[in-house]
Parts: sequence; C-alpha cells; structure tokens
Amino acid sequence: MRVISGIAGGIPLVTPKTDLRPTMDRVKGAIFNSLEPGLEGARVLDLFAGAGTLGIEALSRGAKEAIFVEKDARATEAIRKNLEKTRLAGGVVQVMDIFSYLDRLAPKGAFDFIFADPPYAKRPGERDFAPELVASQALGDALAPDGLFILEKIPGQALTLGRWELVRERRYGATEVAWLRIKPA
Repeated sequence: MRVISGIAGGIPLVTPKTDLRPTMDRVKGAIFNSLEPGLEGARVLDLFAGAGTLGIEALSRGAKEAIFVEKDARATEAIRKNLEKTRLAGGVVQVMDIFSYLDRLAPKGAFDFIFADPPYAKRPGERDFAPELVASQALGDALAPDGLFILEKIPGQALTLGRWELVRERRYGATEVAWLRIKPA
C-alpha cells in the first residue's frame, strides 16, 4: 500500500496488524482521479480511517486539511506514522467512534469531501454501517453545500437515499463506491 500521486506519491504506507480492509490502490486511484482538481485547498473527513490512506492521498494531492476518525488504537498509531513518514501537514487524528465524532465534534458545512470505508456486514445480524451513514443527519450537516460523500460498500447493496442524490456508482471487484451529495433544495 502506498500514496499513489501528489507530493507524497510513491511513499509506502504502514498498515496495522488488524482485520482492517485498506482501500486497494486501483479503487483509491479511481476515487481521486474523479475528484481532481477539486482537492486543491479542500477540507476532508476520513471516517473509519484505518491506516489513513484516503485522507493521506487527499493531502498529497493538495487538500488543506484531513481529519482522520478511527477508534482502533493500532490503526490510529499507523495513521500517525504514515503522516510522519509522508511529512504531510494538515492531518488531525481523532481517536473515537465515528458517530460520536459526527454528533459532537463535526463542524457544520466544514468538509468538501467525506470518505467512509466502513467494515462490511458479511453475515445476517452484523452491524451494517453503510445505511447508518446515509441516514446520519450529522454526516450530511458536516458536508459543505457542494460537497461529496464517497462511500465504499458491498457491491449491489441498495441504499435508502433520503436526502442524498447518487452522483456516480462504480464497482471494483469486491468493492463498490458511491459518490453522493445532498439533493438541491
């Protein structure tokens, strides 16, 4: 796993020894190629940050600030090491549950891009974070008026969009990425 492009392009990243499922380079490249040139000076929020690969890629490509929200201590240590290794400024790590962050700390309208790569529910009865994220009022409130929410999910998973509009959806093997924005008033 590495930073794909930008000022830290090519730098290998540390991955914690956990059950995290980092975003594949192919998927990460597709996501970020679709967002440029909008990353320059952007504020991004990386939820379920894992090793911080999405927020770090954004910083490398010109984002001004990336907030990494992750509750696993081993993962947050990997994020800190990766920020140090890449020498990218503007990274802030929040060690906490992502819904607690959204409900209590996320500034309203602050983020141009919100990335979420939550654990997938693989069996009936397991917590399914994708629908919870889409239903979160606080997540939508944290997004800037023209911002995008980029969600990785199980391929074919139907979402109840509510106030969201699906801008784009692409499948990459065992991952599907949905680009969402708040519907215009």
